[in-house]
Amino acid sequence: MKTFLRPLVLAALLTGCAAQHPDSRVELTLAALNDLHGYLEASAFEERKAGGVDALAATLQAWRTDDPDMLLVGAGDMIGASPAMSAMFADEPTIAALNLLGMRATSVGNHEFDAGRVELLRQAKGGCTSPRAEKACQFQPSWDGAKFSYLAANVIDTRTGETLLPAYRIEEVKGVKVAFIGTVLKDAPELIAAASITGLQFIDEAQAVNRLLPELRAQGATVFVVLIHQGGTSKAKYDQQYCDDLGGDIADVVKRLDPSIRLVVSGHSHTGYLCRVDGKLVTQAEKFGHMLSRISLVVDRKTGKVVDASARNIVVEPGKYASVPEVDALVASVRARSSAVLNRPVAKIAVPSISRTLMPDADESPLGQVVADALLAASGKWGAQIAFTNTGGIRTSLDAGAGNVVSVAQTQAVLPFGNELVVMDMTGGQIATLLEQQWDGNEPDKRGLLQVSEGFTYTWDTGKPKGQRIVRDSIRLHGLPIEAGASYRVAVFNFLAEGNDGFVTFRQGSNRAATGVRDVDALRNYLVRMEQDKKLAGAQDAVPRIIRIK
Repeated sequence: MKTFLRPLVLAALLTGCAAQHPDSRVELTLAALNDLHGYLEASAFEERKAGGVDALAATLQAWRTDDPDMLLVGAGDMIGASPAMSAMFADEPTIAALNLLGMRATSVGNHEFDAGRVELLRQAKGGCTSPRAEKACQFQPSWDGAKFSYLAANVIDTRTGETLLPAYRIEEVKGVKVAFIGTVLKDAPELIAAASITGLQFIDEAQAVNRLLPELRAQGATVFVVLIHQGGTSKAKYDQQYCDDLGGDIADVVKRLDPSIRLVVSGHSHTGYLCRVDGKLVTQAEKFGHMLSRISLVVDRKTGKVVDASARNIVVEPGKYASVPEVDALVASVRARSSAVLNRPVAKIAVPSISRTLMPDADESPLGQVVADALLAASGKWGAQIAFTNTGGIRTSLDAGAGNVVSVAQTQAVLPFGNELVVMDMTGGQIATLLEQQWDGNEPDKRGLLQVSEGFTYTWDTGKPKGQRIVRDSIRLHGLPIEAGASYRVAVFNFLAEGNDGFVTFRQGSNRAATGVRDVDALRNYLVRMEQDKKLAGAQDAVPRIIRIK
């Protein structure tokens, strides 16, 4: 596939992006994307639809009329946790689309590791030998890989001591050598199944970047851009120039970067912002291709240094610009190939949508309860009594189609990871410790409390310190107190069973049974059974199982 670069005669110039500068200066322009997550089609943004790789392609083609040398770069999670039409083909269609868009480089994100290092390397470099043989090379008979660079300066293969993927890519633009350095958040192992990253070490992001600068300067690079899959938050609107309140983990990383780095393109937190931190411009373009960051770097030709950095976050509007036939054809092909499978009906639910949004003044969502109940039902033959699921594993609300009938695609969108259910023994004491861990590390406003299955209840006190928030005698199973020394069968995703997301007590579970049941199959089977029993999912208002004392 060839990268489109042909210009269109369009009045697509944006104020300030084609500014004239003295002869001693040159303007470099970038378009930045993060957290696409395989969203080939437009999706909901505010009160409208935005994104879609066809609209991204059209927008970039129009912008390149202004500057044919514009580079497209990314900040990770281009794939993984993807809608079914991309996921069912091992995300190869999304990478193919990025090839057509002219992506040059992106940092690796935590979700690029969802299917393991072997699969990531295959997706990046090409080939059909895959741990997911049922998905790999099913869209096309062969796979040539990404035409862009996946970068990971802080992901070390412990066997070789080298980075798993290239640490950087140098591009010469308008006579200036620009080094793009990519990293993923150092805490990525907390978000990835341990089996997927065996033998890998994730080191500090800022240290990984700073130590490369002498090597990059020796190769003639004078402009340094960090592409980092790490993020933060700001109270400023996504297109406000410029916030000074950037918070979260990214702020600390940026403050420790070498002063010669003037631009940081970030991701991970799915937030749109344009901020300044210690003289550095920090951008993020929300998620799912809803927007692009259009960035300008003014460089002094004599010194090679950046003298000004500015950016705008621009919503990608479907239909605004003339289309790119190659990309339109790719999307149409994926849609046609996947529709027969994805449109197949699964079951009827009671409402048009079962929401993943937390209930008012509660720590649970209606869908969180449904998914936990589905895991419990699927694990019954292994003796499961309690099921837990993490909120991050539930990616979107369960939306139904006509007649409130849910399709294969709609269930896949809810649980896209392909986690398998694990059943284990845990003591009542271990369960109590586990519940306290909900406030260790990341606060629950970031990761949410565990969603629990029917019959399991407890109370927690917001006024108590960490480690003492659970009211111990409130932990009950079908109304009976959980006994500290008694054993209970617990069902969870394999991701949690490995102690990820900070829930390390799951590692202490004994008598483990690997059920082989996938998360989405458990959900589908549960919805079907509920319909057969004439108790449609969502028929009753969700009642909190977790009681919060304020």
